[in-house]
Amino acid sequence: MSLAAIILALVTLQRIGELVLSRYNTGRLKGRGAIEIGANHYPLVVSVHAAWLIALWIWGRDQDVNLVALSLFVALQGFRLWILATLGPRWTTRIVVLPGEPLITAGPYQYFSHPNYAVVVAEIVLLPLALHLPWLALTFTGLNAAVLAIRIRVEARALAAVSGQLARRTP
Repeated sequence: MSLAAIILALVTLQRIGELVLSRYNTGRLKGRGAIEIGANHYPLVVSVHAAWLIALWIWGRDQDVNLVALSLFVALQGFRLWILATLGPRWTTRIVVLPGEPLITAGPYQYFSHPNYAVVVAEIVLLPLALHLPWLALTFTGLNAAVLAIRIRVEARALAAVSGQLARRTP
């Protein structure tokens, strides 16, 4: 098995693990009264990410590995863990809001509005570059940008609504 295939297997397992964690957290949040916003675009998000991984497997599994790009990709995983730790049980791959709960402003959220999206944008570029597939990096950067344009707009409306509820409750 090539180094590229091992890397892709690890990334695939990571993504599957994230989907399992997301489903678990989403269920627990909904059990506490949370609501999902923008569920209609979620299949598009999943499709872009699945297509990215499939394309990497098809064209990248036997490629040589650029260790600089791979090192940057691995470093991003520390940032991803910081995000997961900060959000804890409120982390999901969906847009789920818990009315009455304050927005999280700790950790990376004190510096960035959407740190997880920044990590994903960088990953979508770096992993194909690590496998010498710049055209794949470019293609999926464009597709991801289109999905994020939708998603961030929906998320901003959802978070503004929650913030508005909190503002109305304070004296």
